[in-house]
Amino acid sequence: MRRRNVIQTGAWLGLGGWAGGALAHHGWSSFDQERPIYLEGRVVEVKWRNPHAELVLELPETLRLPVDLARRPVPAQTAGVDGPGLLANTVLPTRRDRRWEVELAPLFRLGQWQMPEVRLGAALSAVGFTFKDEKGAAILRAEYVFLDGKAYGLRSSPT
Repeated sequence: MRRRNVIQTGAWLGLGGWAGGALAHHGWSSFDQERPIYLEGRVVEVKWRNPHAELVLELPETLRLPVDLARRPVPAQTAGVDGPGLLANTVLPTRRDRRWEVELAPLFRLGQWQMPEVRLGAALSAVGFTFKDEKGAAILRAEYVFLDGKAYGLRSSPT
C-alpha cells in the first residue's frame, strides 16, 4: 500500500511540474511576427529544459543594431522563413528593459541544429519576436540565435 502511494505521489509531482512548465510556454501566435527585434548581451540565467530552453539576457546600456545584420548568413529551415528578409527588417525594441527572457526551441530541435548548451556569461545575440506593441513581460521568442560565430534557426528543423 505504501509503495502505491509513493508512485501516485511521484506521478502527481511529475504532472505538476509538467503542467507548470506548460503554463509558461508561449506559442508563436502570441508574438508580433511582423516586427522582428534584435537583442544582444550576456547570459545571466539558463533553463535548459522542455517545453523549450529559456535564458535571461542582460543587455548593454546602449543597444545598437550591428551594421552587418542584414548581410549575416542564416541557415535554411524546413519552415518557410525568409531569413534575409527578416534580418533586413529587424529593429531595436522600443522598451528599455535591461533584462529579457529569451525563449529558444525545444531541446530536441536544438539538438537537430547541434546548438551547444548556452552557458552563464556567454555573449549571445538573437533576432525574434516580442508581444504585440511590446506589452507584457520582456520576452523574446527567438527565430535566430547567434552564438560563437554561428547562426541557429529555431522555428523548425534544418533543411
